Amino acid sequence: MEKNLDFHKPTFEEAAKLSEIYALRDNKTCDSTVLDTYIWKELYNTEVYIEDEAALILMRDDKGYFAAMPYCRSEELPRYFEMLRNYFNEELKTPLRIDLADEDALNVLDFMNNPEFTVEEEFDLKDYLYDAEELRSLAGKKFQKKRNLVNKFMKEYDGRWEYKTMCCVDEYFLEEFMKKWVDIRLSEGAESRETLISEKDGLIDILRNCDKVTFRIGGVFIDEVLEAFSIGSYNSREKMAVISVEKGNPEIPGIYQMINQQFLLNAFEDAELVNREDDMGLEGLRQAKESYNPVGFARKYRVCEKNI
Repeated sequence: MEKNLDFHKPTFEEAAKLSEIYALRDNKTCDSTVLDTYIWKELYNTEVYIEDEAALILMRDDKGYFAAMPYCRSEELPRYFEMLRNYFNEELKTPLRIDLADEDALNVLDFMNNPEFTVEEEFDLKDYLYDAEELRSLAGKKFQKKRNLVNKFMKEYDGRWEYKTMCCVDEYFLEEFMKKWVDIRLSEGAESRETLISEKDGLIDILRNCDKVTFRIGGVFIDEVLEAFSIGSYNSREKMAVISVEKGNPEIPGIYQMINQQFLLNAFEDAELVNREDDMGLEGLRQAKESYNPVGFARKYRVCEKNI
């Protein structure tokens, strides 16, 4: 190999550097900011290799090792892609597999004409993109139902609800909310315990390190109890808010519409585009995301090397 790639667990001290690297090329997927890297680092056994203006992300699931598309300038993609391919072939002794590859990178690397790789769209993992001003204002007939739910919530909880910008000192509220959330989801059998606990621990971990990793978090409180919260980050290159987490008390009508709108109004007033991530192939989540009238999608692909 032309270079020894020393992968290691990502530390919060590296978050600022990684954020700079992630922003070096066009990318409208939710993976264009570092927040998801840190939230899910334990579940996917994430490791990173970092240079001055490049980063490689290595992960592992039940199928084995896989990687993210290299983070670097567009003109450097071919070089870092080959470095990653060599690492898989020579060190891991396995064909290269990249999940969640963005379209911009595929076009730069001209994968559609490369016989050495298979490229398949991951249809259930495409990110939903929205016009930010539409979600802030909820104006017009197509948002009437959302607007009605917001107005009903405000009337019912008048004088009792409050939106708050949250930070490290609000760890207690987030932890209490997530304990209840995990119990509810486990009782419904919607997700595995491992996934739920990993998400809970990842969220608390980033809140404890909010002085090191850049993100924004806001919550809707009723009678001083946190009933909904959202966490996101900003892709300044695309002028895009990336909403990584949005959770609410399902027993309170309008709570999701409230946190959705209030978070954008208070935390992302300059955003032009909103990425609300994928629907994971879940019908209910798909319907919820479609109901906000997406203006497009950030499509993602799996790239697999055929032979080594």
